[in-house]
Amino acid sequence: MSVFFRKRVFAVVTLFTLMYSLLFSYKAAFAETDTDLDIKAESAILVEAQSGKILYEKNSDESLAIASMTKMMTEYLVHEAIEKGKIKWNQKTTISEYAYMISQDTNLSNVPLENGGSYTVKELYEAMAIYSANGAAIALAELIGGSEGNFVKSMNEKAKELGLKNYKFVNATGLTNSDLKGHQPAGTSPDEQNKMSAKDCAILAKRLIDDYPEILKTASVPKKVFQEGGKYPVKMENWNWMLPGLVYGYEGVDGLKTGSTPEAGYCFTGTAKRDGMRLISVVIKTDSDKARFAETKKLFDYGFSGFEVKELYPKGSEVKGTETINVVKGKEKAVGIETKKDTVVAVPKGSKNTYITGAELEDKEITAPVKKGTTVGYMTLKAKDNSDPGFLSGKELKTELIAQANVEKANVVVLAMRGVGSFFVGIWNGAVDTVKGWF
Repeated sequence: MSVFFRKRVFAVVTLFTLMYSLLFSYKAAFAETDTDLDIKAESAILVEAQSGKILYEKNSDESLAIASMTKMMTEYLVHEAIEKGKIKWNQKTTISEYAYMISQDTNLSNVPLENGGSYTVKELYEAMAIYSANGAAIALAELIGGSEGNFVKSMNEKAKELGLKNYKFVNATGLTNSDLKGHQPAGTSPDEQNKMSAKDCAILAKRLIDDYPEILKTASVPKKVFQEGGKYPVKMENWNWMLPGLVYGYEGVDGLKTGSTPEAGYCFTGTAKRDGMRLISVVIKTDSDKARFAETKKLFDYGFSGFEVKELYPKGSEVKGTETINVVKGKEKAVGIETKKDTVVAVPKGSKNTYITGAELEDKEITAPVKKGTTVGYMTLKAKDNSDPGFLSGKELKTELIAQANVEKANVVVLAMRGVGSFFVGIWNGAVDTVKGWF
């Protein structure tokens, strides 16, 4: 065997070995259930927060009791009400007998509230977000909705609007309705409880962080005194014991919400950020306080050690084969289209781009006048491997495609000339086809 031939054989073998290794590592990294992780929870999911890329999932679509992780939705609606000017952080609200009664139950997570007492929205919100105070959550629900029953309707409506699929809200706290001492919201039964899937919890957490990032300033507070200097101060320690400085402190953790009831077990929606990558994890129905944080640590370790975020396509990228869109009645007959923002996705460390792109236009053409930045469709990003679990939004990640420039409407003369030109082109083509037919 010649030296040249041996080198050729060696090169081919090396190439195939490398290709097999990359393919294997890619599939292993994106497997829906990585057996090495062995997450001891009824349901779990891990996602990269910016793109919503699913890195791991286990029974992630199963609807289960979620206990106080419910309060993420209550928090979302509080922030929305603030944003819309319906309430203010420094606004005071009077505590109802119902909210007072629940707040006095020491078997539940609470800060004691005075019957008829007055507290600011911020005080109640911090008690709910840091200490999972149930009476405080009810007081906020009554303030925003007029009643907890009305607030629950808004919770379900918002869930649908945010694209959640497997959920049911029956109260603002996450308690089982039987714990509400006969005051369960109208239209619900005493034995009902809030349910969501792990995937829906991740979607809600992502939207909460995306839409109201200030949530993390409160969620990351390890300890605080409720009404410090007041009549009945209460020391609050965050139930998220993975916050740095607490029992199971983990670098980068800054949220988000725990929950526990006999039906839900011990649950946790966590989030952590390291080296520019934020992860969101959910575990539902673990068997202890320690377990929910231990299983979350497994997920975070897996995510941070095995993945990194990469800018696959910068803002202004074009999709090959769909670089332009036709413009009807415009001075120009077409306009270039490009991505509105960077496309950043989590990929296995050391891997190359393992995605394929496409274009999904809202219409085949757009009518002048066209304004620069007008959305005309989406660039789609899909994994080459069909077994890839995809994103929270589905199998494809979509990035808006926009017009690159303004296109003014053509004047009447130009449009008329184009019409005449098209007429004669049509006659000429018809004549050519006829002549071709003679032969």
